[in-house]
Amino acid sequence: MALATGCLVPARGPFNDRVGPQIMPEEKKEGLPAPPPAEPVEKVPSIVGVPQTGPLKLSLPQAILLALENNREFRVQDLQPQVQRTYEGEEEALFDPILWADGGVGRERTKASTVNNSFGAETGISQYLPFGTALNFSLGMDRSLDDPNTQDPDDEYRSYVNLGITQALLRGAGRDVNLASLRQARIDTAASEYELRGLAEALTASIEDAYWDVLLAQEEQEIYTKSLELANRLARETQERIVLGQVARTEIYFAEAEAAVRQQNLINAQSRLKTNRLLLLRLVDPPGTSLWEREVQLMTLPATPEARITDIRVHLAFALRMRPDLNQARLGVERGDLEVVKTRNGLLPRLDLFITLGRSGYSHSFGNSVRDVGHSDGGMNLLGGFRFEFPPINRGAKARYERSQLQLAQDEEAVENLAQLVEEDVLSARIEINRAWEQIRASAITVTYQEKKLQAEIDRYRLGKSTMYRVAQAERDLVESQVSQVQARIDYLKSLTRFFLAEGSLLLRRGIEAPGREPVELARP
Repeated sequence: MALATGCLVPARGPFNDRVGPQIMPEEKKEGLPAPPPAEPVEKVPSIVGVPQTGPLKLSLPQAILLALENNREFRVQDLQPQVQRTYEGEEEALFDPILWADGGVGRERTKASTVNNSFGAETGISQYLPFGTALNFSLGMDRSLDDPNTQDPDDEYRSYVNLGITQALLRGAGRDVNLASLRQARIDTAASEYELRGLAEALTASIEDAYWDVLLAQEEQEIYTKSLELANRLARETQERIVLGQVARTEIYFAEAEAAVRQQNLINAQSRLKTNRLLLLRLVDPPGTSLWEREVQLMTLPATPEARITDIRVHLAFALRMRPDLNQARLGVERGDLEVVKTRNGLLPRLDLFITLGRSGYSHSFGNSVRDVGHSDGGMNLLGGFRFEFPPINRGAKARYERSQLQLAQDEEAVENLAQLVEEDVLSARIEINRAWEQIRASAITVTYQEKKLQAEIDRYRLGKSTMYRVAQAERDLVESQVSQVQARIDYLKSLTRFFLAEGSLLLRRGIEAPGREPVELARP
């Protein structure tokens, strides 16, 4: 698997089973910028021995690790860097030596009714070097067999050794152009790793959102259960007071209507809990059978101390260096640079220098011809020259070069645009953190006063100074404020996750090692 898990920082404070956005001291890691202040998360528990049946007890770190290990959609993407790496081997193979051999026989009839038979065999090794040099070494032998019916039969063997060198002087010359495709393949592999890192961070964020959504649904269910109990109790009390003649019979309608509304809310909360549980199970995909039937018990409780983002510039700088999608875009610029190198080289004419050195030996036997190769009487040959090729118009190469320049300009603009979007994401996420935090404070105050208001209305009702309608309205306001309070806490935790996702630090803060952890620095002239 492409991801390697490490130990997460234990949560501070009195509760080890709570996750909070407390500030983490800056830690410097080799090759990485110091991460901005972060919230610690409880130590990663082992995922070994997760029961395959029965209730699934999950802490938040466990859920994240299980998802990164088992989530089917992520496992599909996890293979992409390995697939991409095979293209590197394909490009490297262009510079591998090649062993070759050939042989054959021939028969030729001349006008003089003479039949010439011949056969030959040759083997050698050839290799293309990154400098634009083609090497070829060969050795072989052949034999010419004249028609045995002639009066002067003659069998002649020839053995030879040749060394050929062809050097590109213009098009195809130099390491830059010849290694460009290999370097592009390596960039594509690195880009797939940054893409995988981005997917891992997105999956981690989705797990945290789903985890808190299940907790939210549980809290809502509990709130509506208690409110239903209160509504039923007030309905019974109203019925008793009607019997005693203390209130009008019409008061029961308000009490029973409110109880029915509470029942509806409870049904909806139970449905949301089941739906959110299914989403969490799908994302985590724990081992075992009967996936959809498993109950989930959440072991991590939310804590909401205030996150102090004192200097947003630190987080912006970190995001501009570490966001996986931004680093992936920078790699696209590097790849575009190499494409310009390749296409610019295509504008040049082809001018190759070739030299072939060889020795040959001749004899009436194969063994003697081999020995004659190294003898001073053996034959020698030297061939050298230039090969020139150039299409005068060359429109194809010009079009490719122009296209590569335009695409490079597009890639550069895309990086600048994405950097701006990254800054917007971080700033917007910070605004959401502040909003959610203020909502926590405001909702807590609202719940306090709504509780007092409801109790006051109940007391007034029992004294005959209020109506069940006003009590029901106060009860409804309390329930809504309680749900809003829970929602504010969950929104705050989600806003922290989104902030860390926006700055590209979510995996680092969760103590998870993944590919693509080094920032990409563009070395532009």
